[in-house]
Amino acid sequence: MKVVVFTGVGEVEVRSEPSPTPGPDQVIVDVGACGVCTFERRLFAGDKQWYPVAPGHEAAGVISAVGSAVEGLSGSPVVGDRVTMDLLTRCGTCGPCRRGKSALCRYRQGRVLSDGTVSFGGFADRIAIDAKSVYPVGDAPVHHAAMGEPLACCIHSLRQGGFQPGDRVAIIGGGFMGRLHLALARLGGASSIGVIDISQERLDLASDFGASWTATPDEALEIGGKQDVVFVTAMAGVDLAVEMADLGGTVVLYSAFDNALPATVGADKSHREEVAIVGAFSQEPEDWQLGSSYIRSGILHDDLEALVTARYDFDTVTDALTLVTTEPTFRVFVEPPTPDD
Repeated sequence: MKVVVFTGVGEVEVRSEPSPTPGPDQVIVDVGACGVCTFERRLFAGDKQWYPVAPGHEAAGVISAVGSAVEGLSGSPVVGDRVTMDLLTRCGTCGPCRRGKSALCRYRQGRVLSDGTVSFGGFADRIAIDAKSVYPVGDAPVHHAAMGEPLACCIHSLRQGGFQPGDRVAIIGGGFMGRLHLALARLGGASSIGVIDISQERLDLASDFGASWTATPDEALEIGGKQDVVFVTAMAGVDLAVEMADLGGTVVLYSAFDNALPATVGADKSHREEVAIVGAFSQEPEDWQLGSSYIRSGILHDDLEALVTARYDFDTVTDALTLVTTEPTFRVFVEPPTPDD
């Protein structure tokens, strides 16, 4: 099989690896598309240095083989199913896993290539994965299915924020993750949804896809007013989010942040107004169940299709990575060759 490996800053290569076979509880998925996330962008740009590594965790494809223990098992995915994949290696044994917080699993994440290089599996043409970690999506486009992981993360974010139908919602950041939050809040019955960004183009696009109001950070409080849940999907904006949270409101820190950036709320404000700051990191299996059902139903088809910025194959993967490091994008996808090409 073919797999993309990052070997240094701005350096990638396509390696040949032995084709995997399924373990008893596994399936083989022929990967059809994998999204380029912030993780891959930072590796390519050198903002995060960890080489060699085979990244890719937003992937989808078609099952080509199933293991002996799940073959013919009622309800288990079957050969020919198009699936989105949870590539986290949740151990189920550590403290967080036992508490139902498997997104915070302490076990070493990732798989390994034949030479020991850590691999997350998505930037390859084929992967062996536990059958329990794939979710059928019917005949949804494979690029929509490849958004299963970020969609599950955003569903987790809404759950962490205690989002309920009728809530007033503000989303700081109109990028890819902000747009997924917008789609989910709209689908979940928010009474109003505001999107805050410094880019007028992204604000205009958010309006096209259901935002009740849009604003730059300087005018957000005046235009949007107080909110029940504020999602911070961009690194800046924590102080604004706290200021916008109404009585009993929640601020959800979804974005990755600089380690030195504080996220604070006055103790008395938190006490008297019951304003909470919570984090949202990764996703849980129940988030995948809901996200894959949304993809399968087609209810988010237009939202997801609008977020496909570009598609590249393995031969032009460097071009894909250059694009995401030099220009604003939503999601750029890498498409592997047909296995065994």
